[in-house]
Amino acid sequence: RQLIEQVLFTVPGERVNRPDFGVNIRQFIFAGDSNETAAAAQFLVQSELERWLGEIIDIEAVVVESKEATLNVTVRFTVRADQQRQTAQFTR
Repeated sequence: RQLIEQVLFTVPGERVNRPDFGVNIRQFIFAGDSNETAAAAQFLVQSELERWLGEIIDIEAVVVESKEATLNVTVRFTVRADQQRQTAQFTR
């Protein structure tokens, strides 16, 4: 869960040795409540999680919802080491 949170809330360029690490999901909080924005956020989150954590977890689903300046991100995944299925939710 903590690794997923790091990927979601790190701003690209924030890490010196990994300038392309992170999603900066906060940028979508005030981007509007449109289906297009949610789809873009969902695609970005899923692709970056697979890129940075793909050796550790298998992403099953990512759901991003934005309502009234609140962003909800739900990630369902399986930990590869023990095949344990988990769900992580983040709200900002």
